[in-house]
Amino acid sequence: MTSLDTPASPARDEHGAASRPAGAIPGPSSLTWRYAGDWRGAFTGRSTLLLQVAHPVVGAGVADHSEFVEDRWGRLLRTLESANNFLGYRGDERGRDEAARLREIHRDIKGVDAQGRRYHALNPEAYLWVHATLLHGMLHTQRVFGRPLEPAEEEALFQEWRDLALALGITERHLPDSPAAFRDYFDAMVEDRLEDNETVQLLIRLDRRPLPPPPKWPLPRAAWTGLMFPPTRLMRRTGVATLPPVLRERFGLRWTPADQRRFEMFARGVRLAGAATPERLLYSPVAARALRSARRAPGG
Repeated sequence: MTSLDTPASPARDEHGAASRPAGAIPGPSSLTWRYAGDWRGAFTGRSTLLLQVAHPVVGAGVADHSEFVEDRWGRLLRTLESANNFLGYRGDERGRDEAARLREIHRDIKGVDAQGRRYHALNPEAYLWVHATLLHGMLHTQRVFGRPLEPAEEEALFQEWRDLALALGITERHLPDSPAAFRDYFDAMVEDRLEDNETVQLLIRLDRRPLPPPPKWPLPRAAWTGLMFPPTRLMRRTGVATLPPVLRERFGLRWTPADQRRFEMFARGVRLAGAATPERLLYSPVAARALRSARRAPGG
């Protein structure tokens, strides 16, 4: 791995305070609000997480600095809260505050991985890669479980993704300049940069059983496990299905032609159900509330 070029400190204004990066937080009229809030994204969530931690810098940072094994519910809820904030569902100001907070907390995540490679969470390649999985996840969810975006829609969503990248402090020189360039970048990262590592294998093992019961779960643990085993298995299967095939092989994940046929039948059923579902029910609760509030607002 090449040496890491950690970004410079943020620019300062005339009073010496850190100035906020350029870019834009998504708003009510954005495609990001629609596609990031689509509940069908849950079916690609596992593969998105594996894509992220397969980057050597991200995998090492998670292994050394994350508490997700000890506090899985807390980590999950904090991640969802953060995403809802920086995606703008709770307003532009809160979105910009969260973008700045994310960059700041990553500033101290650094160390040496199991192969003796130095890493830093603000390494531009790694920081961009995590953001890249957001766009890939939105596009891939619609291709597989919804309606593929038209070229003009994909271009608009891509430009929103670039604006959000700038708001997160990613510099423009690191960003692809078109949807086609993004696809080339993504494919090259998958083929040449992502790796099987300890964090990837840990997540694969954890995905074989349900999350522990949430805090204050009132029934026996066995009741929770029985209820959650079928959806856990489903999410694991859809996660494996929606990984690039080269990564399934690299991670040692078995996937047969019969598995693929069953998955295609499931995806077809999700597409049919989605087409018959009222729009307001296609979104996560936070996204649905934000969209309703925006429509009720003057001029909405």
